[in-house]
This record gives sequence, C-alpha cells and structure tokens, in this order.
Amino acid sequence: MIVNEIYNGQGLGNQLANYVTTRVFCKDKNYDFGFMNYYKFKGHDFMNLDFGLPVIGGEGPEGGPPTKLPDGIKYYYREKLTRHPNGSDITIDDLELEKVQDNTKIDGNFQSETRIWHRKDEIKQWLKVKPEKDCYEYSKENICIINFRGGEWSRDSLFFLNYNYWVNAVNRMLTINPKFRFIVITDDVPLASQFFPAFEVKHFDIGTDFSIVKNAHYLIVSNSSFAYYAVLTSDTIKYILAPKYWGRHNISDGYWSCGYNIFKNHNYIDRANNLFTYDECVLEFEEYKKKNSYLWA
Repeated sequence: MIVNEIYNGQGLGNQLANYVTTRVFCKDKNYDFGFMNYYKFKGHDFMNLDFGLPVIGGEGPEGGPPTKLPDGIKYYYREKLTRHPNGSDITIDDLELEKVQDNTKIDGNFQSETRIWHRKDEIKQWLKVKPEKDCYEYSKENICIINFRGGEWSRDSLFFLNYNYWVNAVNRMLTINPKFRFIVITDDVPLASQFFPAFEVKHFDIGTDFSIVKNAHYLIVSNSSFAYYAVLTSDTIKYILAPKYWGRHNISDGYWSCGYNIFKNHNYIDRANNLFTYDECVLEFEEYKKKNSYLWA
C-alpha cells in the first residue's frame, strides 16, 4: 500500500493534488492506497472520496516527515523540491517517483499534470460533486466566471496577482464576447470588490464555489490549484485565461513556479498582455530549462 496524508495546512487544491496523484500512481502500479487523517479533507461536504484502505498507526509533524511510519509501511519518499536562487519553488516532475516501492509513505505537492492526465475520465468520477452541491445557475454562454484568490495570498507580493493581470484578462475575454456578464467567485469578497467594483462578487461555501468554477463556460483563473481541479473535472469549459508563469507571474524571466504548473486547455497571458497557448508555453519553458539547466542540477 502507498500511504499519503491529508494535512490541515493544505488548501483544497493541494489536498486534491495529493489525492489524485496518489490514486493514479497506485492504479498504474496496481498498488493499494490509503490516507492518514483523511477526516481533515476540506471537501467532505460536497465530495464523497474513496480514501482507500484503513491506515493504522503512524505519526509526525504537519507536512512531514513522519517520526513513525504506519503499520506495514517500510519506506518514506518525499517529492524532490527545487528552488530558484530567489527562493521560488520551480519544482518539475520528479521522475524518481516512478521508482517508489509498495509499502511507502509519500509527501509532496504532486501537481504534475503529466502524471494524471491519462486517467482524466476516471478522475472526473472520483471527484464528482454531490448533486445537491452542483450549482449550474451561472453556467451560461454569456457569463464569464472570474476565480479571484485573496486572503493570505494578498500579503505575498510575489504571488498575489496585480490589478493589471485582471484588467488584461477581462479585456481579452471581451474580444470573445463584448456582452459578457462577469461574475467573480472568491474567498475574499471585500478585496475582490475593490478589484472589480463593476462586477458581481460572490462567495457561497467552498463546495458551491468549486462547482460554479467547474461548470463555467468561460473562465479567468488565478494561480491557484483550487481552480485547476475544478477545470479538470469540467464538462462545460470552452476557454480559460490564466497567468503565465503561474506563481511567479509578477517577476519571472521565464521560469514557472512551480515548474510543472503548465496545464492543458489553458491559455496564458504575460505581464505585457501577450497571449500564449499551452503548447507555446511548454516549448518556451523547455528552451529556458536548456539554457538554465544548472537550476535543476
């Protein structure tokens, strides 16, 4: 069995990343899976996840590493973390994960799309939103959803997306439909209202917010994994705009933070309001990695 753990300090997106990557890995390897502290999952109210086999024993600090492994677990593996000289997380897909043996506890961010995309249809079933929480009220052709992340992120100037990103994204969406009705879904209504005084700004609960993003037709996202897993399970999305370089949109000279946060079906805009497809971003980043290979040495 492969064991992962749900931590209090993880947001919903990070919890889903760990859940999905662990389950896909175990499905591919024909291993059993289980989760320590699955009761800490922030989506119990709107998702019924299968957390696998019971995990007995094991303990350690928030985020790991364990001080004691669960019963029957022999090994521990932590996803390789790579940092830019400026401290930014530029982690790329950890190929050593493929070598992880059965009976191992794992920790990490695990946000590499290449590890999970081949089981996208199954993931949509695993992460199915409960019918009573699945909101389609704003799932309309003439509505563009803006998923704005505020809260503690607004205190991190490197991470928090500035006003220009949102203005550029809105203006680009208006070239698709000049009559779009923009609705902002956010965890921080007061701050979002300052950014978007002319738009409707809403926060319901985490499940309803997630489902509104999932069921959007047109979507502008922040650099949050919350929106990614909504998009991954969507049957309605037609066009997405996202910040190029993800967590370092504000300062990057070509690196992505994290390095594996380039996602299919997303279109990206940079600080100069240039538009890029997923394929263009992947090719450009491959060239950047070749020229700056020392960063991942």
